[in-house]
Amino acid sequence: MTPITIHKLNLAGEEVFAYSGEVVSRTSTSIVVEAYFTRHDRFDLGYTVFERGDRFVEYFYADRWYNIFEVHAGGDDRLKGWYCNVTRPAVITDGSVRAVDLALDVFVYPDGRMLLLDEDEFAGLSLTKYEQRAARMAVDELKQIVEAGLSPFRRG
Repeated sequence: MTPITIHKLNLAGEEVFAYSGEVVSRTSTSIVVEAYFTRHDRFDLGYTVFERGDRFVEYFYADRWYNIFEVHAGGDDRLKGWYCNVTRPAVITDGSVRAVDLALDVFVYPDGRMLLLDEDEFAGLSLTKYEQRAARMAVDELKQIVEAGLSPFRRG
């Protein structure tokens, strides 16, 4: 696999953090990356816990306003769920992926239940009407994909 660096950017385009992963596959408008959680020993979000060693299969799109992280437990590779970030379309190059985070997130449990997260933070961002509409449409699209059981969402 080929190494790649993922850059999470804030609304101003400034790097919030970066990490490395390995390219699993790519198309002209998307890339799938495998990365491992190393930022904390244990990060409790209230609805799920990320732990050092958890495996993330990350789907980034240059033509969609979101990315999807399929999260597997580090010890037994059990599916924990999918963490979906609403973002501007990703900028994908040979050596990096850059995504501007728009605060709004969707967490999907393995059984298909969904949580919409960070609406207050999203409402506080200075976005254009177009960006606000695109972000809301991204959430609707994610819900439709989950409900239809389309890739990468599978129920277990």
